[in-house]
Amino acid sequence: MSASSFPGGTSLSHLDVYTDAATDGICGGSPHMHLVSTEAYVVVSGQGALQAIDADGFRETALSAGSVVWFTPGTIHRAVNRGDLRVVVLMSNAGLPEAGDAVMTFPAQVVANSSAYAAAASLGDEDGEGGEDGRAERATARRDLAVAGFETLRDAVARGDRAPLDAFHAAAGALVRDRAAAWGDLVRERPLAQAEQSLALAEAVASGSVSHLADARVHQAVPSVGERGFGMCGRLRTYDVTDEENDR
Repeated sequence: MSASSFPGGTSLSHLDVYTDAATDGICGGSPHMHLVSTEAYVVVSGQGALQAIDADGFRETALSAGSVVWFTPGTIHRAVNRGDLRVVVLMSNAGLPEAGDAVMTFPAQVVANSSAYAAAASLGDEDGEGGEDGRAERATARRDLAVAGFETLRDAVARGDRAPLDAFHAAAGALVRDRAAAWGDLVRERPLAQAEQSLALAEAVASGSVSHLADARVHQAVPSVGERGFGMCGRLRTYDVTDEENDR
């Protein structure tokens, strides 16, 4: 992975939350959780909510311009759009979520079967059958399937029954266990390396050395080009925050 000095070893993207209604009549994204990474929303416009299932049960947090919310690993979350909801997303452990850290709340029988999960989650190739419209249809289908599983988990938690949620956690862990072996390297190369560098600089200043200040640089993130991608929560514009790539 190329070096990045972007704060905290995080990734950055611009999210326009889906505007079409799911099967329950609510407009928004696919409920999912991250097993290792913490995610943050900085709301830049519109109105909406974050529906979540966490250690305290089901909750809904209102979102509007200026809202800042973040949620730790294991928080099942669903972005709800109630009017032009646009968000800047900061995700810890850059590269790790893309490596399989996220698991959508498909029904239990799907999450328990890796082949079935992969088929349900897939949007096909960029240039596959149906093009942009085909990918949009598949994004809607997987969102609706995730909502069905989310409703089951939400309703069980509301009844005081955590068994389905515990079963989902276990199945999600089993689903990603093999790929998780490589995650440690991603953490060491970005957030851990930055923390160690900051510690070294702090110790240098404390010892009277400020030679590192001569290497100061401004960097600018490069946005992805073309149509925005289909993310789990909405249409995404990602940003390349790699130092070397963006300084050319």
